[in-house]
Amino acid sequence: MKKYLAVFMALVLALSCMMIFTACDGASEKETEAPTNAATEAGTTAEANGEKPVLKMGTNAYFQPYEFYQGEEIVGIDAEIAAAIAEKLGMTLEIVDMEFDSILTAVNQDSVDFGMAGMTITEDRLLEVDFSISYANGVQSIIVPEGSPITCADDLYAEGASYKVGVQLGTTGDIYATDDFGKENVTTYSNGNEAVMALAGGSVDCVIIDNEPAKALVAANSGLKILETAYANEDYAICVKKGNSELLDKINVAIMELTEDGTIAAIVAKYIK
Repeated sequence: MKKYLAVFMALVLALSCMMIFTACDGASEKETEAPTNAATEAGTTAEANGEKPVLKMGTNAYFQPYEFYQGEEIVGIDAEIAAAIAEKLGMTLEIVDMEFDSILTAVNQDSVDFGMAGMTITEDRLLEVDFSISYANGVQSIIVPEGSPITCADDLYAEGASYKVGVQLGTTGDIYATDDFGKENVTTYSNGNEAVMALAGGSVDCVIIDNEPAKALVAANSGLKILETAYANEDYAICVKKGNSELLDKINVAIMELTEDGTIAAIVAKYIK
């Protein structure tokens, strides 16, 4: 009888242990599954939130109305067109402000993905970077003080003339003026505002700069005017690292689509009345 009782108790004990282990194992499975499901849900949520890759734009944010500061934000024609391009590419735009003369280097060193700063295609620049199709047109204008003997662009080329010309370093105004009047007659500044301050102070006789920034600079500084005759006409484009055809092709397609649907025209009209 004792033997039977012992066997019976052993069976009861074994059965109890099996039930306990099964319960424990079930709990363990549930505990293991919970974090896995949470991680999956987190990944799904992140995907749903649309964490897009970043597209970096290098610019010089002192070129109103193409790029300029509004508080701490960089806004303007180029900024908005670049944002529209980034959206077309499924990316988020990040704008990096730098000296104009540093943009090509930043593009080639992969510090930024592309450069966009009212930039014109030139032979020298084509040796360093590749350019997109044009997205806007620009005019290089001449700013002079009221009463200046310089009354038109031709006066700068007059025989015996040796006017001091102020320009923004690295711009086409800098390139053209240096070619036309010699390096000794051209003074470079880091931005257009500094050039105009030098003009107002008498350090230079005129400033050559894009017409739209020229308007803003003249409006902010009394005693200055823009000559009616243009110094040069040009087209603006976006630069990318030499050989980066994948990005360049995507940008070109985006520019064409944004031109066809009127987006670029609407952006330009917002800033240039």
